Amino acid sequence: MTMSDLEKRYQDTLDFLYKFVDFSLQRASNYVPGQYNLDQMWQFVEALGNPQTRYPIIHVAGTKGKGSVAALCASALRQAGYRVGLYTSPHLDDFAERIQVNGENISHADLVALVDQLRPTIQAIPRLTTFEIATAMAFVYFAQQKVDVAVIEVGLGGRLDATNVLTPRVSVITSLSYDHTYVLGNTLAEIASEKAGIIKPGVPVVLSPQVEEARQVVEQIARQRNAPLVQVGLDYGFQPLSHSLDGQTLLVWPKADQERVESYLASDSSQGWEPTYLTIPLLGAHQVVNAATAYAALQTARETGLSLSEEAIRAGFEQVFWPGRFEVLSQEPPIVIDCAHNRDSALRLRQTLDTYFPGLPVVMVFGASEDKDAAGMFDELMPRVQQVVAVKSFHPRAMDPQILVDLAQQRGKTAHIVLDVADGFEEARRLAGREALVLVTGSIFVVAGARIAWMKPSVSSL
Repeated sequence: MTMSDLEKRYQDTLDFLYKFVDFSLQRASNYVPGQYNLDQMWQFVEALGNPQTRYPIIHVAGTKGKGSVAALCASALRQAGYRVGLYTSPHLDDFAERIQVNGENISHADLVALVDQLRPTIQAIPRLTTFEIATAMAFVYFAQQKVDVAVIEVGLGGRLDATNVLTPRVSVITSLSYDHTYVLGNTLAEIASEKAGIIKPGVPVVLSPQVEEARQVVEQIARQRNAPLVQVGLDYGFQPLSHSLDGQTLLVWPKADQERVESYLASDSSQGWEPTYLTIPLLGAHQVVNAATAYAALQTARETGLSLSEEAIRAGFEQVFWPGRFEVLSQEPPIVIDCAHNRDSALRLRQTLDTYFPGLPVVMVFGASEDKDAAGMFDELMPRVQQVVAVKSFHPRAMDPQILVDLAQQRGKTAHIVLDVADGFEEARRLAGREALVLVTGSIFVVAGARIAWMKPSVSSL
């Protein structure tokens, strides 16, 4: 098969997958929570021989940070010598990014062959969704590839997510905030209840620091299911040390070492002991929290039988690659892309800008899905933004950019529309010149479009 034949078959395979219901492409008004359950997903994996039971799994849910935590865990496990599967969503550029083994995307040829293998089962089970099929594909591929361990990121929510047919070694819940409220609920307690649906009886759960309302819900559900709860910030302490555009460092330690850490931090010498010192290339204070969460998850996994040294964790964290999350494409002139997708992540984005680029005016390329709180995101970002270029991605749920222009102008900012993401990115770079920072944010699809445009030699060499 020639390369052109393979790529045609690959595109035909993606067309086949996207013919199924894809809630990520549905308008919020079309989603009826009561119509959905995991019955068909259970039927699907059972027909495939329950491949998700053939290797230990770390299962990661959360509103923000779950992808970063999953990537950190997978990188550390690879450094420990394991063959590691990583399943994440959505993708930035290529659907194959969602399914990785040891940091390598599933090949287009393997993905085509995998879908061909599963096609009879897919066609025999009614009402399957694109995400359910992709999840089962990952489960099967990881079994075929004989991975030693897999890290599986939840798609949306937790309780009814397609990934929730697995029983992991460790469940992880990262930072919770308001997002997908039409599905998950309008309060943090309701959202926490949906996310905590991944907690399994007797399986330890690691929890990032939370607003108290959310923390109490997770704690209650863990108690009901007799699942040991490990809380970052309580059972594991952490402290940022230094940061630069090249990365940041932090200390992390178990609760039992709290007094020793306090003595260590108060003294000028280590006196022969020091807490774990981690370096990560991921930027922003929120990534320090994610690193501490991933560390606690790996320590908990070690207690369940996975062999993992501190050296492997340090090396894995230092080498992790997770693009599109406060990724600095260029320092001179400064260009930053970030997949902030709700008000809370927009606040953290602004704080990270204040840390790394204090006082620098910002020209922002922004596009979002219609169900996102664009007004709330603008409230958080506008103190740093000088001008807005409103764009519209190819995504069916993309928000009308005129709404974004109106929101910006209501907040006293100059704004105009450039529909195409790549063209909008180029326009922002022209407006910024050498005097301002270009920021691309609001949607993973917009960030992906700008990143792809930047990687083209004709653009990045300008």
